[in-house]
Amino acid sequence: MSWEPDAPGVLRLPSGRAVRGRGLRDPLPPGATATYGVYLLGREPAPVDWESTWLRWPDFRLPADDGRARAVLLDAWVRAADERVEVACGGGRGRTGTALACLAVLDGVPAADAVTYVRRHYHRRAVETPWQKRYVRRFAAPGK
Repeated sequence: MSWEPDAPGVLRLPSGRAVRGRGLRDPLPPGATATYGVYLLGREPAPVDWESTWLRWPDFRLPADDGRARAVLLDAWVRAADERVEVACGGGRGRTGTALACLAVLDGVPAADAVTYVRRHYHRRAVETPWQKRYVRRFAAPGK
């Protein structure tokens, strides 16, 4: 039960896992819906019809709780092996791109290359701020 390869916003990771990134301000893409969603917002999101987790992550910033962010992203990566996982923020680029780059790191992409990977395979302007890029580089080595 994975995403179709050509579904809008789908990032295929090197392992074959697929995760959909999207902006919550945009209409829901046509086709299959998520079975699990991770929503990266400063405020609690509107309810959805599938299982989801809200991760407090203000716009242009970093997650409010790094330990929880790591746990939620690891869970999303594990679920992506056989579920339709989506990661979304307001616009679908900064926070979503940062989270997708962290998932790429969990999938084996070197942290130094993860932003480039996500920009090439998801959105060319993913990961918007210098501190989001730094967060991805440090994601592989917590506490540094």
